[in-house]
Amino acid sequence: MKFLITADIHGSINTWLTIQALMANQDILVIAGDLFDTKYGRFGHPDFAPETIRQDLSALPHKFYYVYGNCDTPSFFPGYDHSLLLEASNKNIFLHHGHHPVTIPSNADIIIQGHTHICSLEKKDHRIFMNPGSITRPKKGPATFGIIEDGCIRIMDLHTGTDLVSMDL
Repeated sequence: MKFLITADIHGSINTWLTIQALMANQDILVIAGDLFDTKYGRFGHPDFAPETIRQDLSALPHKFYYVYGNCDTPSFFPGYDHSLLLEASNKNIFLHHGHHPVTIPSNADIIIQGHTHICSLEKKDHRIFMNPGSITRPKKGPATFGIIEDGCIRIMDLHTGTDLVSMDL
C-alpha cells in the first residue's frame, strides 16, 4: 500500500485523470488543498472541471484524505477541514494547505503542505516537511507528486517516473 500525495490540482480534469492512473487498487490518496479551485477557477476553460472531479470522488475506490486550500470553497465539497492529522507507516502526518500560519501538533512526524506549487522534501530536527509540488501548474521545476511507501518518503517527477529526492522515515 502506498500513499500518493498531491496538491494544487485547481480543478484540472487532465491532472485528476493522471492521478487516477497513477493509483493502484490499495493506494491511498492525500490532497493538500486546492483540489477544486471553485473560488478563483478558470471557468469556461475546457480543462476546468471541478464538478466532474467532485462526482468522481463519490465513487472513488481509494481511501482519500483532503484539506481545503485557499482556492477551494468549503460549501462546494462540505465535510472536510483546513488541516488534518492522520497516520501512515506508523508516523503521524499533519496535512494542511500552507496558505496561512498553523499550529503544528507536537506529535506530528511529517508535515505536508501545498500552496507554493514548488516541491520540497527536507528534515528539520526530528520532523520531515514535504510539499509535493503540483502536477497542474508546477513552479521552478517539473510536474511532481509525493509517495510514502515501504518506510520511505519521496518526490517523483511525473514525466520521467524518477525520484527527485527521497529519505527514509
